Parts: sequence; C-alpha cells; structure tokens
Amino acid sequence: MTQSPPAEFDIADMTWPPPPFQQPVPPVTGADGVRRFDGITYATTPGYRPRLLDVQLPAGEGPFPAVVWIHGGGWLDGDRRYPPPTVPAALLHGAVLGAGLALVSIDYRHSLEAPFPAQLHDVKAAIRYVRRFAAPLGIDPDRIGVWGESAGGHLAALAGLVRPGSTDAGTLAALEGSHGVGSGDTGVLAVVDWYGVHDLVALAAHPLPMPTGAEFPNPYDALLGVPAAEQAEPARAASPVTYAVPGSNPPPFLLVHGTADGLVPYSQSEALAEALTGAGGEVALQPVEGADHIFLGSPDVPAIVAQSVAFLARHLGAGA
Repeated sequence: MTQSPPAEFDIADMTWPPPPFQQPVPPVTGADGVRRFDGITYATTPGYRPRLLDVQLPAGEGPFPAVVWIHGGGWLDGDRRYPPPTVPAALLHGAVLGAGLALVSIDYRHSLEAPFPAQLHDVKAAIRYVRRFAAPLGIDPDRIGVWGESAGGHLAALAGLVRPGSTDAGTLAALEGSHGVGSGDTGVLAVVDWYGVHDLVALAAHPLPMPTGAEFPNPYDALLGVPAAEQAEPARAASPVTYAVPGSNPPPFLLVHGTADGLVPYSQSEALAEALTGAGGEVALQPVEGADHIFLGSPDVPAIVAQSVAFLARHLGAGA
C-alpha cells in the first residue's frame, strides 16, 4: 500500500536534481537552555555520503560568534561528535558554550573516499553554509573562527590561509571548491591548530609509527592519492606553510603542540609559526612539554582547552 505524503508536502516545491544542501532543521532546546541543531546536511555530492554538521548555541540571545570544530583521525577516520579521547566532549563543548560562543562541529570526506583537496572543499562548504544560514542558526556571520586537531588542525590552518584573491590566486581558487552553497566568503577571524600537519614535504621523510597486526594505509599517501615521498608538488599544495607568505594576510593563529609528539613532530608547528611570522601574521606557539600526540602525558588538558577557548573568544569578540 502506497503511503500518502504529509499534508505540508507540496510536489511543486520539488527540484531535480536534489539541492546540494538542506535547510537547517528546527533546533531542540535542552533544560540547560542550549539550543542544538543536529545532523544538518551542509553538502551533498553524488556517490558520497552527505556531509553533516551540528550546531550548539549558548543559552541567551544571539547572534553568537561561532567556532567551527574540525576533527582529527589522519584524514582516514574520525567523527564530528567525538574529540580525541584525552579531551572529553563535555569539557570541550562546555568550555566553548560557556565563553558565549556557538559550536559548529563538522564531518568531511575521508581520504579513501576522495583525496585532497576534497577535505578542504568540505570545510569551506561548511563555512559558506553557516554564513548563508546564519540568521536561522543564531550565528553572527562576521565572527567565525576555526579549531582543529591533528588532521583537523591541518585543515583549520588551510581554512585560515587559503582565500581567493590571496597570493597564488589561481591555485587558491581551486582549493575553495564549489560544494554545498557554491560561492561566498570563507574567511575566518582566528585559527586554533592543535598538533596539525603543516609541511607534508618534510613529513614524507619522517618514518611513521604504523599500527601492527593490521592493514593501515599511509595517511599522507592516502590524503594525496599519490606516494608523498615521490610527488613533491601534491605534498606542497596540501601544506599550510605553502600559503603563509608575505601578502597572504593571515588571521591570528594559536598553535598548541606536544614537544614529545611521535606522530606529528613538534617541528611542524615551529615551521608554520616561522612562516606566519614571516608573513606578518600574529601567531602564538604553545609547547606542551613532554606531551605526545593528542596531548598524551599532559596532566593539564583542561588548561589547554581553556587557553584555546580564551584565544577564540578574544579574537571573535565573544560577549561584545
């Protein structure tokens, strides 16, 4: 038996092909006054899973400045809902909301779904979506920052540095992409980058500690779609240091990195800090002494979160 469509359904509103994004869903307000939009489709591409984002708004009146959270996972794994295991979601989300900031958590295509620059295209599409629907989402479209960890730190750095009209404009325009909301401003006011990858050319020579007893692809080769050690140009094009040059006008950056990181060496953040300084940017490099990747071994993760949130709140004008 065929079911009738709901009464509010109007076939005249249908289009084909389906739109490359969906309208925001109505929010749910919790007992704490936090409004949540869960599972909004910000971009679709035939043959790929829909890309989703969640929005959380502090209690009170908006519009609020927003932080776009970009998860890690070696570009091979990860989920918008879960920070690294050393950083409880309640700690991260609570700190952002407590500072008067909205939190936008996004998924993006993994590298075995599509190689770079698909991941950056998705981040850019999410920023365009948030700006396009800022009013119903309760967000100030002029006050958006990005925050990522590991692979997400790499993408956050690129999101801060790659803008049309900057140096090497032809390449940068290609890195914008046209997924979801196909055009619009993707600039951000501030970047927090936790132990991100910044120079893939240098890392191609860095031996990776690979998991034992399981098939696990080299994350750099999977990201680029070619062997990173043999193809310098794709590695250069995917490296944030490539775009931190005079004339690039970078936003303020906070780089936080464990000095004993065995997966992404601390020198990666030193290299980006040096490039940003040379580009005339404002950058703070915060070493976490003795900490490994995802801040393993650090007793002070809540303080790292608080420092990162304070940086974003200051540059996004939270409470203003």
